[in-house]
Amino acid sequence: MYREFFGLKEKPFSVTSDPNFLFLSRVHKEAFSHLVYGIKERKGFLEITGEVGAGKTTLCRALLNRLDKNTKSAFVFNSTLPELQLLQVILEDFGLVVERKTKASMLRQLNNFLIEELAKENNVILIIDEAQNLKPSVLEEIRMLSNLETEKEKLFQIILVGQPELKNKLNSPGLRQLRQRIGVRFHITPLEKDEIGKYIYHRLAVAGAKDGEIRFTDDAVESIYRYSGGIPRLINMVCDKALLAAYVMETRVINLPIVERSIQEIEGVPIKV
Repeated sequence: MYREFFGLKEKPFSVTSDPNFLFLSRVHKEAFSHLVYGIKERKGFLEITGEVGAGKTTLCRALLNRLDKNTKSAFVFNSTLPELQLLQVILEDFGLVVERKTKASMLRQLNNFLIEELAKENNVILIIDEAQNLKPSVLEEIRMLSNLETEKEKLFQIILVGQPELKNKLNSPGLRQLRQRIGVRFHITPLEKDEIGKYIYHRLAVAGAKDGEIRFTDDAVESIYRYSGGIPRLINMVCDKALLAAYVMETRVINLPIVERSIQEIEGVPIKV
């Protein structure tokens, strides 16, 4: 509704994980560097955690977009699948046609694929999102996948991405062997206070906003920070509501009353007219 009014080519504050909108905050830059390092150095297992809405999936999508042609990837979103179905999804996401849906056959097919890619001097990565939902038995199966290796290096890198509960799960005694194989760990923290305004204007610019045409007042940005705690998804929700309210009011200045009203709407608080 408000895109035409503000001269935007797309919605700047969608809660979908669009890598084009990735804002590389200090912590996101560091997380990205950890991922690239783990992949290039073939560290085997990598673990990325963060609160809901911290930008983990967006970061991983951006990573996939920036990989070179010598890196093959698979991205699994459904972490609630049973073992055999998960293995099938992994093969299919690597672009393979599953020959037989038995564990032995699929493992053999995966191993052959990895060896072929290694012969081509390619790297292979598997990203599993929402990994905190994986059952311990499935995590153990994933650990077994890491046994697919040569005498000198891992055949592929497995990135486990999840909420803080993933760290707790991996710290359980039954997953000690998996935990010991994790070569890179990083926890994505919320944006800092001084990054909130930069984040907002970055997304507006990507969406096509001209410099200075849409302005969030300082106290409005401060309120967004207090409410969101620096979590990108919450920032997006408030800003989207605020732009809609500003459109209705025919203003391009988003001030404190507009932001506070938007927060009330999100929280379901009755608004006095």
